[in-house]
Amino acid sequence: MTKITLIGAGSTVFAKNLLGDILSYPELADVTISLHDIDEVRLRTTEIVAHKTAQTLNVQPTIEAATNRRAALDGADYAIGMYQIGGYKPATVTDFEIPKKYGLRQTIADTMGIGGIMRGLRTIPVTLDMCRDMEELCPDVTFLNYVNPMAMNTWAVYEATPIKVVGLCHSVQGTAEQLAKDINVPIADINYLCAGINHMAFYLRFERDGEDLYSLIRQVVADGRVPDWNRVRYEMLTRLGYFVTESSEHFAEYVPWFIKRDRPDLLKQYNIPLDEYIDRCENQIAAWEQMREILESEEFPLFVERSMEYGATIIHSLETGNPAVVYGNMRNDGLIDNLPDGCCVEVPCLVDKNGIQPTHIGRLPPQLAALIQTNVNVQALTVTAALTGKREHIYHAAMMDPHTAAELDLAQIWSLVDDLIDAHGDWLPAFA
Repeated sequence: MTKITLIGAGSTVFAKNLLGDILSYPELADVTISLHDIDEVRLRTTEIVAHKTAQTLNVQPTIEAATNRRAALDGADYAIGMYQIGGYKPATVTDFEIPKKYGLRQTIADTMGIGGIMRGLRTIPVTLDMCRDMEELCPDVTFLNYVNPMAMNTWAVYEATPIKVVGLCHSVQGTAEQLAKDINVPIADINYLCAGINHMAFYLRFERDGEDLYSLIRQVVADGRVPDWNRVRYEMLTRLGYFVTESSEHFAEYVPWFIKRDRPDLLKQYNIPLDEYIDRCENQIAAWEQMREILESEEFPLFVERSMEYGATIIHSLETGNPAVVYGNMRNDGLIDNLPDGCCVEVPCLVDKNGIQPTHIGRLPPQLAALIQTNVNVQALTVTAALTGKREHIYHAAMMDPHTAAELDLAQIWSLVDDLIDAHGDWLPAFA
């Protein structure tokens, strides 16, 4: 019996989407679903949702729930990571509020920037502890990692453990659908090739029946039809010649050009929502009790439809051998020639009984590789800090971060890092 373990299953809405995807495959309808979370209340809600999902789809999986991580992982064939170490409070709030005191503002702060660095430092040790459990309890498991900062976490796993891992995100397929709407071409008619790193991959080809559709994308700019929420990415298209995957809101904090404390006009020009993630979390928390009541209620049927996530597709292809192409984040073993060996890259992957097989891309356009490298530098130093326990590399990661470096001088960066480490307390391991 195939066993699929969801780690961090208290993320109920995301778990619901993944469960709907998995159980809608007839070949996976009788799997064992093992739900794990340290929050008993949220875990119970997800357990109820899992049973309602099975009822809606008229399937009969075995559903388990455990606050004990080792019990949930024991014998797993697949483990799906979907947790947030430190939660919204205190961790995420700390990542925003302390940098604000230095005039350093962020939008989401979960992937890059000082917020991404700190989230990586508190998440990697826990992830590696989980992987050590996997080595003992399910050494042949395939670990599907959705946890941000996704590239850093995935990089640390393949660097420090033998566990098979792939990092997953919906930015490639999600942005492709957005672009298809912008140019009024059905997404089903579009073929694209995308490559780079997570949240900073670029569409190298975007075409229909061999016709290059980039002319239609550029026409969106020429016609003044750029969506207000997407101004940053269309601006980058005009500067780089290629469209980037992650949202304008995210991308603005990965580079030094859009968020500047002495240029509020830029925030207005590019419609950049500072502290948006904080606002989003507050709204979700406020709405959670009502949402939970609906999800748990027998009076409200559960609507299930397939999401754009790749997790279930990967499991299905590995189990059945039916081939599929997904975008995965894996070790750069000669996949992108002008990015460093060993970094975590996002490329198309063939999945079948032979495993997850990434595609060799070759060389990216030089301007894209150069921009991506600025983010790889920060990822590499953060992973190095986490794996070696050397505090000095936390400072190095922060000073190399494009947004942080554009706003703060070196003394401020050192002081900011010290303040963040102190504020995290036991959420971080001891750094030498």
